[in-house]
Amino acid sequence: MEKVKCECGHLNPYGTHLCESCGKPLDERDKQASMVDMRYEGVARRSQTYNKTVVDKIWNFFSSVKVGVTIIVLTLIASSIGTIFPQEMYIPGNVDPAQHYEEEYGIPGLIYYTLGFHNLYGSWWYMALIAGLGISLIIASLDRVVPLYRALKKQKISRNEGFLKRQRLFGVTETEQAEDVLEQSKEHLRRKRYNVKVEDGSLLAEKNRFARWGPYINHIGLILFLTGCMLRFFPGMYVDELVWVREGETQAVAGTEREYYVKNEEFFIETYDENDETFGPALERAGGNQIKTYQTNAVLYKSSGGTVGTEPELTKVKSDSIEVNHPLRFDDYALYQYDYKLNELNVMSLSMNNRESGEKIGTIDIDLFDPEGEYDLGNGYRVVIESYFPNFEFDENGEPSTISDIPDNPAFIFRMFSPEHPDEGEYSFVAIRSNEDIFGENTYEMSFEGVETKNVTALKVRKDHTLPFLIAGGSIFMIGLIQGSYWSHRRIWLRRFGNELWAAGHTNKHWASMKKEFQALSEKTGMTVPEDKQAKKAMEEHTSDGRDDNNGRT
Repeated sequence: MEKVKCECGHLNPYGTHLCESCGKPLDERDKQASMVDMRYEGVARRSQTYNKTVVDKIWNFFSSVKVGVTIIVLTLIASSIGTIFPQEMYIPGNVDPAQHYEEEYGIPGLIYYTLGFHNLYGSWWYMALIAGLGISLIIASLDRVVPLYRALKKQKISRNEGFLKRQRLFGVTETEQAEDVLEQSKEHLRRKRYNVKVEDGSLLAEKNRFARWGPYINHIGLILFLTGCMLRFFPGMYVDELVWVREGETQAVAGTEREYYVKNEEFFIETYDENDETFGPALERAGGNQIKTYQTNAVLYKSSGGTVGTEPELTKVKSDSIEVNHPLRFDDYALYQYDYKLNELNVMSLSMNNRESGEKIGTIDIDLFDPEGEYDLGNGYRVVIESYFPNFEFDENGEPSTISDIPDNPAFIFRMFSPEHPDEGEYSFVAIRSNEDIFGENTYEMSFEGVETKNVTALKVRKDHTLPFLIAGGSIFMIGLIQGSYWSHRRIWLRRFGNELWAAGHTNKHWASMKKEFQALSEKTGMTVPEDKQAKKAMEEHTSDGRDDNNGRT
């Protein structure tokens, strides 16, 4: 499109409302208006000028403030819905999510799961909202900041009469000492830390231009912050997993692709000494023992590789104690003390006995996490585990089932073989405080002998490469917020026409403070204080409304 030439000789991009150089109104509506719109200095914005190609239409769509606000509202609504019930990452890992939501929260929970809200923050459509918001921020900022920067950079000192008269603050001073007033004004404004430029009887005093960039710096901060949020869903950028390790066992560190392993050598809890003179009274008031330390003595290993299906070759990296707020750090990971379980059932010992004579045939030790299918007691006696229920309960149909794989309430259906019953064997159901002869004809029974327990520690695995984005984004956002809130971009124009001195002023906010600047300038130079057109218009409308009300009552 052709450029628009102003009478000052400057060529303006098509769609410009105010000449970038002298400020003369170029649009007929601006020529008829009493005040010009100075939000973007009247510059041509791409979104308001081009609308032909697909790129133009996409640009115009995302540059709209209404579209940006709509995306923000939709994101807030979606985020709120995601907090109604816990996300899938916060429910027990050994349960079926669909069943869990329905059993815990009923029909609303089932609907919540079916619609995908159980994993909302990682869903493609939520990511699309975040991406859309980021695109809107980028395009809306570029659509405004680039032409605004160009207009402020190219502005002339001497401004067109039409520009000056159409400013919100405008006034004319008639004096034969106009040149002296102009000189006094220059010195006064420089003392007020204005950047003052004078040229051929015209003066431009500008202060705090950097405040105009505050909103756009906000946008940069938000874009960085949103980038950090989205990167959390990229592999390798963010890990927040939980690994349970029993004493004496070694487990792969979640999120490391089985590169690292951790061994729990010991977990213990330390309490404060009730006899300690320092803490004794406080412990008595608190009602007894209070936890002082949760500690896991851990060993970190690194896998040296190995054949698929075989045990990995582990090389010790280091040993350390893991306490609350004292994690074990390695590479970009950290292992935090997160939870624990004391005295978890680990090995259960049972004996096979003759029911009539009480003779003990033999004892078996069952690893509750990895039980063997058959135990040979010798002399023709053996025990087969037909069914194992780590966390026993009866289901809706009255059949034995298990809640989870954790042996909190183990139960077994045993099949006992003996010389008397070498082929079919005898069936027995054994649980904690329960030992039943299923068919009521058994010669032998399984009896509880003892149990071995272990402490279990829960370690939170953390890795966060997105944190620098979040910190930088949040910091930049706060800088932009302060920059745009506490400072205002102020400009004062003075131009001498013979014995007249025209004065105009503009600020992007804090108009009362701007008026005080002119009042101080008037007291120093005797110049007439410019009139506030907007305040005058509001007063006239208020007066007119009052007259209409009085006429109505009359």
